Amino acid sequence: MATAIKRTALYDLHTDYGAKMVPFAGYHMPIHYADGIMHEHFHCRGRAGLFDVSHMGQITVAGSNVARELEGLMPVDLEALAVDQQCYAVLTNERGGVIDDLIVTRRGNERFSLVLNAGRKGCDVEHLRRLLPSLDIIIEEDLALLALQGPHAVEILRDSMPWIDRLNFMRGCRATVLGFDCYVSRCGYTGEDGFEIALLANHALAFAEQLLTDGNVAWVGLGARDSLRLEAGLCLYGQDLSVDITPIEACIGWSISRSRRTGGAKEGGFIGAETILRQQSVGVSRRRVGLAVEGRAPVRQGAVIMQQQGAKVGEVTSGGFGPTLNAPLAMAYIDVESSGLGTPLLALVRGLERAVTVVDMPRVPHRYYRR
Repeated sequence: MATAIKRTALYDLHTDYGAKMVPFAGYHMPIHYADGIMHEHFHCRGRAGLFDVSHMGQITVAGSNVARELEGLMPVDLEALAVDQQCYAVLTNERGGVIDDLIVTRRGNERFSLVLNAGRKGCDVEHLRRLLPSLDIIIEEDLALLALQGPHAVEILRDSMPWIDRLNFMRGCRATVLGFDCYVSRCGYTGEDGFEIALLANHALAFAEQLLTDGNVAWVGLGARDSLRLEAGLCLYGQDLSVDITPIEACIGWSISRSRRTGGAKEGGFIGAETILRQQSVGVSRRRVGLAVEGRAPVRQGAVIMQQQGAKVGEVTSGGFGPTLNAPLAMAYIDVESSGLGTPLLALVRGLERAVTVVDMPRVPHRYYRR
């Protein structure tokens, strides 16, 4: 029997704004609205984009010694986090592959909140419950999650949070916003300064409607969300990350806390540590790179990357058109010998060769707020 596709609390509001709804990770989600992906992309870069990300998994992990218990599953120093501080982390498997990438927030001495990828939350929860049986793993099904991203996001929230400029990147707090009790985190998936706002799902409709009365705020769907994160060089699980890709191959080794690395005070101690720490020391045979694409047509996921002599050296994992760049761009896993900046390569697209060049990421600089 087919599983019914779910709706977020904001489904009707999306359709009221002309959204084209598509199935995504088990939910009906907006891919774009009436003005289209390009308009939404530039609105987020220039003003403030509103994203419904309520399909993501929100869970609480609580119990005695919870930080040390969770540290056995991810290569971060959770004990070093202050209350309301958050970090990017990965759950790893025995081969060093990435089960999921997530945001972890310390909400108290014995409590953490995790935001999981929508398509992975079921297996993540099973993984956590199986390996951490002494902890409480609570699925927060009554919560919605909205992201407000872009240079005007801070001023939009300032009336409710006059002290908002003191909230640094990757920090969160409880706040009353537009009359609603929320948990506000200064983070996001676009490369822009912005916020993710968790609140009760039965309050989400009224909250979003109030935000949308501000002329700087407009809905943004999955299409522009993808082009924004691609310009920002951010990975998408299922394309750029998987159970067969390690954090070192993905070039997110920075997410491994220094204390958990070789020679650190809390070296290793997480699943897959032997492989990951060895790779961090001696290197890898492939790595994730950015690609500039000649011409106007995008090079999509699955395109084979070749040397100019014709030998295959990799494959595109994410590709599309970057409106800010006014050019196509891509990310790919490339044999390390061919992955140097400036290396000219070829992408095979429908039997035709397209010139591409290895470039640094992000293609559009991040504008996260760090005091």
